[in-house]
Order: sequence, then C-alpha cells, then structure tokens
Amino acid sequence: MSATAPYAGPSPIRRPVAAAALLAALVSLVFGLLLAGAGPASAHAALTGSDPRDGAVVDTAPKEVTLSFSEAIAVGDDSIRVLDPSGKRADTEAEPRDLSEGGTVRYGVALHSGLPDGTYTVAWQAISADSHPISGAFTFSIGAPSETTVALSSQEAGGGPVGVVYDIARYAAYGGFVLLVGGSAFVLICWRGGASALPMQRLVVRGWLTLTAATLVMLLLRNPYTGSGKFADAFDLAGLQSVLDTKPGAALVSRLLLLGAAALFIAVLFGTYARREDEQERKDLTFGLAVGGGVVAAGIAATWAMSEHASTGIQASIAMPVDVAHLLAVAAWLGGLASLLVALYRTPDIGSAAVRRFSAVAFSSVVVLAATGIYQSWRQVGSWSALTGTRYGQLLILKVALIAVLLAVAWFSRRWTGRLTDTAVAPSGGKKKAAEENTAPDEASDEVAPERAAQLARQRAVLTATKKKRIRDADPERSGLRRSVLAEAAVAVVLLAVTTMLTSTEPGRTEEEAAGGATAATAPAAGGPVNLSMPFDTGGQNGKGTVRIDLDPGRTGSNDLHVWIDGSDGEPMDVPELKLALTLESKDIGPLPVVPNRLAEGHWTASGVQIPMAGDWKIDVTVRTSDIDQVTIDKNAKIG
Repeated sequence: MSATAPYAGPSPIRRPVAAAALLAALVSLVFGLLLAGAGPASAHAALTGSDPRDGAVVDTAPKEVTLSFSEAIAVGDDSIRVLDPSGKRADTEAEPRDLSEGGTVRYGVALHSGLPDGTYTVAWQAISADSHPISGAFTFSIGAPSETTVALSSQEAGGGPVGVVYDIARYAAYGGFVLLVGGSAFVLICWRGGASALPMQRLVVRGWLTLTAATLVMLLLRNPYTGSGKFADAFDLAGLQSVLDTKPGAALVSRLLLLGAAALFIAVLFGTYARREDEQERKDLTFGLAVGGGVVAAGIAATWAMSEHASTGIQASIAMPVDVAHLLAVAAWLGGLASLLVALYRTPDIGSAAVRRFSAVAFSSVVVLAATGIYQSWRQVGSWSALTGTRYGQLLILKVALIAVLLAVAWFSRRWTGRLTDTAVAPSGGKKKAAEENTAPDEASDEVAPERAAQLARQRAVLTATKKKRIRDADPERSGLRRSVLAEAAVAVVLLAVTTMLTSTEPGRTEEEAAGGATAATAPAAGGPVNLSMPFDTGGQNGKGTVRIDLDPGRTGSNDLHVWIDGSDGEPMDVPELKLALTLESKDIGPLPVVPNRLAEGHWTASGVQIPMAGDWKIDVTVRTSDIDQVTIDKNAKIG
C-alpha cells in the first residue's frame, strides 16, 4: 500500500500533481535507461547457426552436423538427432561432442557414412543455462530435396500437462515466498503484537507450506519437465539423480534445506517471541530474529537468482545480488500488503502506528524495486524494438503499468492512513469497563473450579475482542483503508503473476539476437509477409467461416504464423482443432506439419515456423468444428 513516505500531516493540494509527476519521471527513467547500449546478453539459449544451414542443399553428405548456440547449454545422449527421409536415425546416436571454443558454444554429432540423397531433419533439445528447456528442428538436403515422412512432436520442450503443473508450482512458489518473507517482516518491523495473532500466524505458516510443497513438486517434476514430459518419470531415481547434478536441481535442494531453517524461525517467532513480556529481552530477540530471518530470506531468494535469468549473460556477478534484492523488496511490499489486509479484516488490535510503519517499509521497497528493476530491464531488453516487438518486452510494459496502478491506489491508501486514529479502540469509559471485566475472573476464581474460571476468561476475551472489532469496523477511516488495501492486493496478485511469467519468458535481447543469428545462418531470400484468406464449410451446424493467415516475414528461415477464424457472422470463432501443413510440390518437400497454439478466441499462433527454401508453397488448413465435422482447404502462396 504505501509506496510513499509515512504521513506527515495534511497533504497540500499540489501533492497529487507532484506525485503524478514523480511517477511519470520514474516510468520515463525505466524505459530510457533500459535502452542504454551494452554488449550482448543472453538468458534462454537460442540456436544461432548450424552446419549445414537450415534449408541448405549440399552436394555430398557431411561427416557431422554442428549447431551453435547463444550461450552454454546442457546436453544428453539424444539432445541432437538427425533423421533421414524415412525417419530413421542418420547420426551415430552418440552423445553430442562439445566443439566450443572461445566465446562460441557449438555441439556436433557424427553421421553415418554413405547417406543417400534426400531431405534430412535435425531435431534438437537441450537445457538452457537459466534452467529452461529449449528445442527446435530444421532440415537440410543432400543432392536434392525429397519428400520426408518425419513427424516430429508438436509439443514444445517443457510443455504438455507436466509443463502446466510445473508452471503452477512455480507460481505457487513465488506466492509462498512473498507470504512467508513479507508476513514475517511485517510482524517484526511493523506490528510486533501480530506475533500473538492467530490470523497472522496462519498467513506465514501457509506461505511456508506453499513454498515447501511447490519446491518438492518442482524437484520431482524437473526430470520429466526437461525430458520425456511423462508424469511417471517423476519417480525415476536415475532421472532424479541427474537432476540433482544440475544447477536448477541444486538450487531446489538448497531451498528445501533453507526452508528447514525457516521452520525453526517461524517456531521461535510465534512461540518464544510471542510469549516474551520483558521489553529488553523482546528487543534483543527481535534483533536476533531479524538478522537470522534476513539471512534465511536472502538465501531462499538466491536459489532463484542462481538458477534463472540473473545467473547467465553479462554481469552475472552483479545481476544475481541485484535479483536477490529485487525479490526481497517484492516480498516486503506485497507480502506486507497481504499481512496488512489480513490484520485489518481479521484482527481488531492493529493500530495506526503499525500501519504508518508499513507505509515507510513499502516506500523503501519501491525505491529498491525501481533501482533494481531499471538494471534488470536494461540487461534483459536493451532496445526499443525488443521492448515493443517481443513477448518479454510487452510483459515488461504490462508490469510497469501495473506498478503505476498500484502506486496510484497506494496514494489513496496513504490518505486513509493519515486520517487513521486509535481513539475508537477505547471509547470513553471503555478502559474502566475493561478493568472491571478483567477483575471478574479473579473474583470468580475462588468460587468456581479452575477449568470453569479458564472458560469464563476465554469467553470474556472473545467478547472483548468482538466489541473492539465492532468499534473498529464502525470507524469510516478504517473501513476506507480496508477497501483501499483490498484494491491494492488485487492489483498485486496480477503483478506477481506477470512477474512470474517474465521469469519463464525469453528475454527480448536474446530473442532479437536469435532472430538475427537465424537470419545470418539461413541466408534467407528476400520476401514479404504472406496474407491469405480462405472460406470453409465443414457441413455441420455453425460450420461456415473464414480462415485468415499471416506469415511473417514470409521468407526462408524462421517465420511467425498467426491464424484467425471468423464465423459466418464475422465474429471470432473458436474450433476444437486447427492444423496446418506446408508443401513445396515442385521440390517434393513436405508436408511440413504446423500445430499452432490458441492465443485468444478465434486466434492461433506459432513461432519458429521453418521454410527451408523459397518457392510456391501449398498451405493446407484442417478445421474441425465438431467431433465429426471437419474440412481441409488449401491455397498456394509464394514464399521467399
């Protein structure tokens, strides 16, 4: 909530204008500095070249096929496969040889001798240095192109049901980290009385449980996520051992060990610390918990930094501590926001002083987020074209916009914070009445059994808490603050989801490098975007419509494909199945299957669609509108 300084009195009329100007300057600074020039950086590895090149036709069979990448990768026995026109292995099936030298990352596989003429398919899969699986395929021909029967899986590396569950665990892990670290910091820094509040205890413990469970799921699924894509392989001991030997596996194990230390921290915070009454002892224990908890929190944050984007590319030694600071600031702000929301709705005892202290913590967190975010943006994007033309850049723009919305809502929360008082907690005569009630158990203790006395004391405590909560709920300032903080929390959830998506998205700088490398490697012919429109009728109910296709840049090499389907009423139309195939009949190449992914209602897309050579390509589109109604339509387009 309060990404602003603590309240210091009535706000001048010009303060909103100043805040807006400061926000605009901050956004401009982010997008200005991230465009500063620098050497190339990478996160997801990308194929930058090959020998033979994609779509090349060579006179004689090469002895080996080599692939070059933008950064270091981890490979296995089947990381690079070369398939002949009939789909049989043309390579020796040995582990790829590391041919890297200097700054060039290159791997090669040897081919069998005496390979016949025809079109060969090279399929590769590896693990990027930032822990994400990557894969791809291309073709080359010996002598002359030929028809090929190779059918490669349309599932991307890290996709399928295993990929979905793994991604859910990743989101849950970030959420658990935010609640665990942010909730603990809120108790220690802003509201020490919260250590005795059951809702606060539940919030932090649930954060720990969520992070622990998500980490275990990710560790078990790591092998099938980067390999077979089958849930059964989650309990393959050999596969699990291989995962433990990798950087991501080591990071997940380290996180589990640190979570053991975090469990001890939670036990002390909500046990010994909550019961400590001596002020000096409580102060000393606060300092010890703050130091110990800070070390554990930084260690957990480092398990992300050491295995994802920050650990690769330029200035990794700077990027990793910056990433740790960024994650801790996110947790302190968003986790503290969740804690404040729980405190305002579920506990009657939090006072204005605690809210103002969180205002100061939130302001400090935003300053850290701005500084570290600018550095991260510059490192991962680097140009205006990457900012606006890549998925990573577009997500970054969305993230900055959400932060701007969050800051705007926080400004309203700050106004409610300034009006907040504690007078409603103990109205006139309240202290006297409470004192009388508190003496009642002592008077009754001589007349009733100890068990009954304890029961009466608990009942009176509940009644007292209920009265205090009713009084606080009637306070319009407190109600306004609750609504404002709730709005902040809703925006924060979306912001956290976008941030998690960024960690698994190929950075804009790397995507542009890969596109440039692919262009140089394949030497594409000049061409232009291909735009087609094809009506169809499957013969069933609501079976009529139009398929619109965009293929960009419409030349040899890698292309982006977008498909839109409009119904007979001109509105976007969803269908159960959509498939495409490309065939160059003059050279007997294809059909090359393409299975696009649904992006939105009536809109499908596929990236990295390979066109091996220029020519008049036939594009077949299969549309299925029901279980039995299906049609295949085709149209020719000159590509290259």
